[in-house]
Amino acid sequence: MSGRTDSDTQDGIRTDAIEAHDTDDDTDIDSTDDMPRPDSDDADGDGDSGEDEYAGEDARQARWTAAGTGALLTLAGLAAALLRLTGPAPALVPAAYALGAAVCALAALLGSRGRTRRALWLLIAGVMVMAVGDQLD
Repeated sequence: MSGRTDSDTQDGIRTDAIEAHDTDDDTDIDSTDDMPRPDSDDADGDGDSGEDEYAGEDARQARWTAAGTGALLTLAGLAAALLRLTGPAPALVPAAYALGAAVCALAALLGSRGRTRRALWLLIAGVMVMAVGDQLD
């Protein structure tokens, strides 16, 4: 849902516009040189062919970021749960930290599989559960 149309449709629209512009009698034929041609090297005609070469790298970076952040928050939640378990805190506090760590572990798993948007929301939810555990202390 990026709002971009299919490149085949764009080529047909551009060709129609160029043909309509060429048939006008009162314009100079050299004025169509600045219009994009359907046979140009840029397949979709919008001038951003360089963005496609970074798409795979951006997705890989998002997966690594989601997985790494999830793993880090999982370890932090488990460490906090163990520390609160040995102290005089109510039993609900380490349980909240452990539950938040489990949600972050699930987020790390989803992030490593490419579901980065869902992983982000799970990371937020996991940290919120851990924050509730902190407030109960």
